[in-house]
Amino acid sequence: MRTGRGAAVAGSSSSQQPRERGSGPTRLGSASALSRVYDFFTSIGHMTDLINTEKDLLTSLKDYIKAEESKLEQIKKWAEKLDQLTDTATKDPEGFLGHPVNAFKLMKRLNTEWAELENLVLKDMSDGFISNMTIQRQYFPNDEDQTGAAKALLRLQDTYNLDTDTLSRGNLPGVKHKSFLTAGDCFELGRIAYTEADYYHTELWMEQALKQLDDGEVSAIEKTSVLDYLSYAVYQQGDLDKAMMLTKQLLELDPEHQRANGNLKYFEYIMSKEKEANKSTTEADNQTDVESKTKKKGRAKDYLPERRKYEKLCRGEGVRMTPKRQKSLFCRYYDGNGNPRYILGPVKQEDEWDKPRIVRFLDIISDEEIATVKELAKPRLRRATISNPITGVLETAHYRISKSAWLSGYESPVISRINTRIQDLTGLDVSTAEELQVANYGVGGQYEPHFDFGRKDEPDAFKELGTGNRIATWLFYMSDVSAGGATVFPEVGASVWPKKGTAVFWYNLFPSGEGDYSTRHAACPVLVGNKWVSNKWIHERGQEFRRPCSLSEFK
Repeated sequence: MRTGRGAAVAGSSSSQQPRERGSGPTRLGSASALSRVYDFFTSIGHMTDLINTEKDLLTSLKDYIKAEESKLEQIKKWAEKLDQLTDTATKDPEGFLGHPVNAFKLMKRLNTEWAELENLVLKDMSDGFISNMTIQRQYFPNDEDQTGAAKALLRLQDTYNLDTDTLSRGNLPGVKHKSFLTAGDCFELGRIAYTEADYYHTELWMEQALKQLDDGEVSAIEKTSVLDYLSYAVYQQGDLDKAMMLTKQLLELDPEHQRANGNLKYFEYIMSKEKEANKSTTEADNQTDVESKTKKKGRAKDYLPERRKYEKLCRGEGVRMTPKRQKSLFCRYYDGNGNPRYILGPVKQEDEWDKPRIVRFLDIISDEEIATVKELAKPRLRRATISNPITGVLETAHYRISKSAWLSGYESPVISRINTRIQDLTGLDVSTAEELQVANYGVGGQYEPHFDFGRKDEPDAFKELGTGNRIATWLFYMSDVSAGGATVFPEVGASVWPKKGTAVFWYNLFPSGEGDYSTRHAACPVLVGNKWVSNKWIHERGQEFRRPCSLSEFK
């Protein structure tokens, strides 16, 4: 028996199992229908059939006319909706896109809905629109972009413990432009999670889509499609009873659904085998058998060991700020250890953490300087890269999602002045430092826990630079963030929140040159707003007399 990728294997074989959704059964083409055409004019009966055929054609023509009228009405409604939406968005683009739902829906509209509109109007649309559409399409997001935006929403949902209803309604802290997800949007999020074999999020978002449809929301998405994905996702997580219940709901709506009928037979088969097992085994053995077949519901096993700790810190939970530690942290006016430029005008400095020592400089970069840095960086922003620990080659990584650019001191007096400021206040030579890196974290933008310095198992991490390891990190915050976007240190339980115009500084290496593993840190996903930072990675070469090596390995 031939089965499509989306059908369940029928029969009583123990190898039965529900298959993934796919193309479904093969449809018959029109050739077989044409092969049944005969010489109708030789028979009145056949001519009568032609009359009926013409009647059907006329009915189809009227349906076509109605469809054209309906199409124009749909286009008008679409234009009116977009007119209001774009008017709001263009008045405050960054604020509008700072809401992650708006960013996702923009990706979805340009990648999916505008294409659907094009298909709707293509036949009778003017050449001007089509030529403009063709020109503009090169700037549209693609499927990968839409998938990335969807994954960003799922990442935010997990990191900040947001339930699907909260996210769907757009009830996020600090939002300027509240937006909501339709049932179709929820379905799309679930579908993207499904294509990634992420059945946990598939279930969450398909259930939300179903809830909104049950509440009466008008949508082009059919309940049968939602239940189809949902039942399979639930089954994949080991909840056979719920999978069977959902499959029966689907069959109540569409009794002829091939995949659902096949899956129901399989579920019933599994149920019967479990009943047999109950009769033939002891209760303890049976329990072990059932547990071995049942998958644990929840998020998939993570490659990142400190994921939970990292996410808690992103939410402002689990910060290890004890009263004793708090007493050891101070604020002060700092002159760069007697630097002539700051003796008469010291800067404000405050302690963020004791071990590792993290200090924040306040009002250390002006709004004008920030504007210049952003203006220089914007044309060059590209997907941020990391240094491959084996080859030393720069490459993109799924755990670092931002765009960055590099700025040299010779390009602008502003960049040169910023470099000098960093050198004066740290006492370190920045001539061997890397260029100023500017990064922008948009919706869901993050950099998962990592070290800035090269470890012993990465001897070639910065070999090409010839300036030794990264001894210290200076990080400017060039924007406020409405929600999310903290810099967290999971090893020590510290969270540092972005504040425009400030900078934080810490040493990555002990004076001995050994790496300080407590500096492992992360940039939390931006929940609302967008985050601009710039950083300077200072290297060992040139610091021999500025920060002498100590005799103790870890001091």
